[in-house]
Amino acid sequence: MADVVSGTAGRPAGRPAATRVVAVVVTWNRRELLERCLAAVTTQDPAPDAVVVVDNASTDGTAAMVAQSFPQVDLVGCATNTGGAGGFALGIARALDLDADAVWIMDDDTIPQPGALAALVSVREEYAAGWSFGPPVVVASRVEWVDGRAHPMNTPREKPFVLPGERNDAAALGCIAVRTASFVSLLLDAARIREVGLPVADFFLWNDDFEYTARLLRDRKGLLCPASVVRHETKVFGGTDVDPGERFYFEVRNKVWTLTRSRALAAGERVMYAGSTLRRWARTARHSSDRATLRRAGLRGLRDGLRTRPRSTAAVLADADPSVRPAFLDADRV
Repeated sequence: MADVVSGTAGRPAGRPAATRVVAVVVTWNRRELLERCLAAVTTQDPAPDAVVVVDNASTDGTAAMVAQSFPQVDLVGCATNTGGAGGFALGIARALDLDADAVWIMDDDTIPQPGALAALVSVREEYAAGWSFGPPVVVASRVEWVDGRAHPMNTPREKPFVLPGERNDAAALGCIAVRTASFVSLLLDAARIREVGLPVADFFLWNDDFEYTARLLRDRKGLLCPASVVRHETKVFGGTDVDPGERFYFEVRNKVWTLTRSRALAAGERVMYAGSTLRRWARTARHSSDRATLRRAGLRGLRDGLRTRPRSTAAVLADADPSVRPAFLDADRV
C-alpha cells in the first residue's frame, strides 16, 4: 500500500507516465465491504496514483476505519447522504482536482481482482497508441457475482448498429464496443469529463450511470475489457427488474429525465431506449410481489419526471458539506 501516492507528488513504479489514475469509491454504511474493496484497490499492480473515498454520511464507523487502515486515502466526508449519484459527482470532481488523466470509479461492494486496473490502463493506452482519435472515453471491467457468473445488473450495453471498423478495432484488443455501462469499475477519460461535466447528482440513485456514460460516449468510443475482472458482492443475483418496491420511483423519474431532458442520447436512441425501458418495466411489474406499491412509486416518478427537471449538480451538493469541496464541482455544467 505504500505505493499509493495521494496528491500530485508521485506515481507508482511501473506506471507509464502517460496515465495518472485516481480511483474513486463511494460508500454508505458498509464498512467491512469498503475495507475489502480498498484492500483490493490499493494492492493493484501497479496501484492507482491516488484513491478518493466519498463517505455518504455513514454512521457505522466508516470514516474512522479509513483513517486508521488507509491513511493515504483522500477521504471526502458528507454531512448528508447524497446518494450514489451525488457521491460519484463529488468523487470525480475531487479526482480532477488531483490532476487525474483517468478516473477509476466503483461502489464499495466492488472487489477488483488482481490485474483489474492494469488491464483497463493497458487497453486505454494501446487503443490511444494505435488509433488517431485518442483513448476510449470509457473502459469497463467484466463484473461477476460472487459465484463467478456475469452480473446482469452491471453488464455494459453493447453499442447498437456498431460499424464493422469500430467492432474490429475493439476486438483486436480483446474488447467489445459499448454504448453505456454501470458505475462498477469504469476507467473514465478525464479530458472528456472536463468537456461534459459531472454525473447528475439530483438522480440520487438509479440511471445516473446510464445517463452519464451515454453522455460521455455520445459520438465517442467505449470498450468492455473482459480481461479486467471485478466481483460485485450484491446480496442477490439479478438485474434491475428485480422487485424494487418504493425505489421504483427513482427508476421511472430518472429514466424520464434521461429520455426528455438529457443531451446524452440522439433522437433515434431515445426511441430505442424508450421501447426497451417499457419492456423492462412490464417485466418488473410481472415479477413484483407488491404491485400496488410499485404502481404508486411508478406514477409518482412519471409525474415528477415529466413536470420537473434535475437541479444542477453544484446546487444539489451545496449543502452536502464535504470535508474537501472539489474546485471542479463549482465549474460543473450539468
